Amino acid sequence: MTEAFLRAHTAIAHAPLVPEIALHLATEITPIWQATEDWLAQRDIAPPFWAFAWPGSQALARYVLDNQAQIAGKRVLDFAAGGGLAAIACAMAGAASVEAAEIDKMALTAITLNAALNNAVITALGDVVSRTSAWDLILCGDICYEAPMTAHILPWLRTMARTSEVWIADPGRLYLPKTGMVGFARYVVPTTTELEDRTTREVGLYRLAPE
Repeated sequence: MTEAFLRAHTAIAHAPLVPEIALHLATEITPIWQATEDWLAQRDIAPPFWAFAWPGSQALARYVLDNQAQIAGKRVLDFAAGGGLAAIACAMAGAASVEAAEIDKMALTAITLNAALNNAVITALGDVVSRTSAWDLILCGDICYEAPMTAHILPWLRTMARTSEVWIADPGRLYLPKTGMVGFARYVVPTTTELEDRTTREVGLYRLAPE
């Protein structure tokens, strides 16, 4: 049922910064673009963050595709993956294995469908916070937009950073940590005023230091 809903309420489209990858996305012509909170609640659907290519995931995917030697042969986790854009880029870049974690069941369906669209082998996972690291590289796109979420996941990510590389892509969210972050790339990502308060976002990519 979730797959049928997703197909009916999205369109196959391409993120501006990563045109190589096809995704099931909300666009101006799809019903979910216009959906209200009441409409979603009546259908027991969480806000469809998975239906948009957020600036952080676009920047991560662009960097991965342009620097494939840094990804090839690695075990990668795309954390809070949304629709799995960064995960798909890692599969294309030759990662040894790619997993994508999301707590939203609809997002897990989106990851699976988007991976199939691009012939990418990706394993979709649920909640991974509190697990020990099984990855060489953890990618996190745009995760610091709420204080409770940041407080919940950041200690775990810093623990992961002891044994894995952790990359965070952030477009200037309020709760991005002020310390323990080393920048290594920046991108200007086109967006829309329906999602953001401007038509572009400057996204920084950072390596997270362990606690």
